[in-house]
Amino acid sequence: MEEGRLTREELVKLGLALPLAVAVAGTETTLAATPACADDDETVEQTEGPYFTPRSPRRRVLRTRGMRGTPFLLTGRVLTTRCRPIPNALLDFWQADANGVYDNRGYRLRGHQRTDAQGRYRLETVVPGLYPGRTRHLHVKAQAPRRPVLTTQLYFRGERANAADRIFDPELLVRGLRRANGRWTARFDFVLDV
Repeated sequence: MEEGRLTREELVKLGLALPLAVAVAGTETTLAATPACADDDETVEQTEGPYFTPRSPRRRVLRTRGMRGTPFLLTGRVLTTRCRPIPNALLDFWQADANGVYDNRGYRLRGHQRTDAQGRYRLETVVPGLYPGRTRHLHVKAQAPRRPVLTTQLYFRGERANAADRIFDPELLVRGLRRANGRWTARFDFVLDV
């Protein structure tokens, strides 16, 4: 046998012959998407950074009238590692503005919210700008009721600065990023070890 090639007998032993036979026969098989939480891995933890401010206002809309920047809508859920929704989970978001500047005196582009009964959240903001040494990102603290806080950051696919950012993690890319009609939309499901 050639090195690196499997025989039909080896495939049968590994239990791979049937799926291969179905694929070879041309039968279309649609597999359901695997939920992000199915592998029992919680969302990756990352540094808080120097710009967190406690006691942010409760709100789902961080952008304000007249604010510069491209509107951005982020939706998703907070789930357990068994894919169950976590109602009333706390999500605290903060970010730089379109110019890469954080508001360290007030609560511009800062806010927290609770998930609904199905663990869903919705955040309306602007696309964060770049500042030296970092790629575009959002900061988040996620917490199930009466459980420890998970602090992390979310990133955007296709950003040139991702490669140079020393803490960028591709597992924290927002999903389904779309740019249309002057607005970006994406989703991200937080998975907490509850």
